[in-house]
Amino acid sequence: MFNQILFLYCALVIISTGLLAVRFKNPVYSVLSVLVLFFHMAGLYLILNAEFLAAIQVIVYAGAILVLYLFVMFLVNLRQELKVERFIASHRVSAITSAALGICLLAIIPSFKLGAKGAYPVERIQQLTHTKAMGFELYSTFILPFEIAGLILLIAVIGGLVLARKEREEGCNPGTDTCEVKK
Repeated sequence: MFNQILFLYCALVIISTGLLAVRFKNPVYSVLSVLVLFFHMAGLYLILNAEFLAAIQVIVYAGAILVLYLFVMFLVNLRQELKVERFIASHRVSAITSAALGICLLAIIPSFKLGAKGAYPVERIQQLTHTKAMGFELYSTFILPFEIAGLILLIAVIGGLVLARKEREEGCNPGTDTCEVKK
């Protein structure tokens, strides 16, 4: 009974903070709303006895990703960005579109069927612990997608470094160590 109440609390907070993150006009308030959302998602993982995922949720998303969002927000000229025209001019059109998408999603729910049980029943996970079971599955069954994701991230890092290096070289004076900042 307590788990159900806790689940409903976390679910309601996640839904409401997700909606608030989209509705707030101030981006700092949106980021703080997403922070609350991430902590409540970690709470859901704890309810499901997935302690490793809860720790990763807090460390990676609530820690690193939100700090990245804050850095980007402070580096971007927000006053100039807030003057951009809306994608949809009318609130009615956006409300009707959102309601239609919501109805479509609710219509899909009855056709959802659970898949086959995996190789790790509850007893085996309790015997191995969650982290070991996840590690065995990740590094045996899903090793190729894991390696592909790592390669894509490596390419993204190298591309970012190349782009940053070109921008820096354009503003540098040849023969000196000084560079001018271009605006």
